[in-house]
Amino acid sequence: MTKKHVAVLMGGFSSERPVSLSSGAACADALEAEGYRVTRVDVGRDVARVLADLRPDVAFNALHGPYGEDGTIQGILEYLEIPYTHSGVLASALAMNKEQAKKVAKAAGIPVAESLVLDRFEIGNEHPMKPPYVVKPVNEGSSFGVVIVQEDQTHPPQVITSSDWRYGDSVMVERFVHGRELTCAVMGDVALGVTEIVPVGHAFYDYDAKYVAGGSKHECPAKVSPFIYQKVQTLALKAHQVIGCRGVSRSDFRYDDRFSENGELIWLEVNTQPGMTPTSLVPEIAAEAGHSFGELLSWMVEDASCSR
Repeated sequence: MTKKHVAVLMGGFSSERPVSLSSGAACADALEAEGYRVTRVDVGRDVARVLADLRPDVAFNALHGPYGEDGTIQGILEYLEIPYTHSGVLASALAMNKEQAKKVAKAAGIPVAESLVLDRFEIGNEHPMKPPYVVKPVNEGSSFGVVIVQEDQTHPPQVITSSDWRYGDSVMVERFVHGRELTCAVMGDVALGVTEIVPVGHAFYDYDAKYVAGGSKHECPAKVSPFIYQKVQTLALKAHQVIGCRGVSRSDFRYDDRFSENGELIWLEVNTQPGMTPTSLVPEIAAEAGHSFGELLSWMVEDASCSR
């Protein structure tokens, strides 16, 4: 039996284009190895016409950042009636907006850090909250534009109001949570394993720590107590469900165990388009759960639909 024709959508116009190209190439190669007929689509402004002409059975969404994981491409695919992977229009848009996603998560009982959203030019010369805190764009991924303000800094970071800032005028100022970086993948309605991310030579899990080989170490499974491990899984699945995610997602957490083993566990965000590069977390977590890369992608293709 001939397997489905899959259009792997990659590239796009966001800051995360290089990551998307890497994810897309890895996914296309693996799907071909699984027997699918694959067309690689470097997404441009004519993507609707390209897909209308191509008429694939499934669109595998390997895009990252604005236009790719904020509901935009999902809306085009819905309009064209092409089944697609990952989350739908509403969940994608919601998860991409850190402020709104946190409101929904908090209402569901998921612990989040205190934060406020400001226009970047409102920050001025006075700290908007007591340091340490984190400033991050409201609608970006891959840690683009994230700045950590330390306790001893006398004023907010000047880069936020500079002309070099490329991440929009709306920023979130969030209490900095000390401790360890944990992440958990969800596949359908099942929370997979928990991984600890240990940046190597980086202050936090920034872009290079995520995507440059050797930029971080992944402890998979994370060396935490069974109680914390299961709590992370429970919260990741709950975030996936209340935000309305589909297919595969990944939730990120901070875990402060400086004063007790149970400590403080804070949910940061859910990623509806987790990276699928050779250094990415979800393929590692899935492998630990017994799913090869090809099996994971095949499951995602067969799970694809419209009206997600």
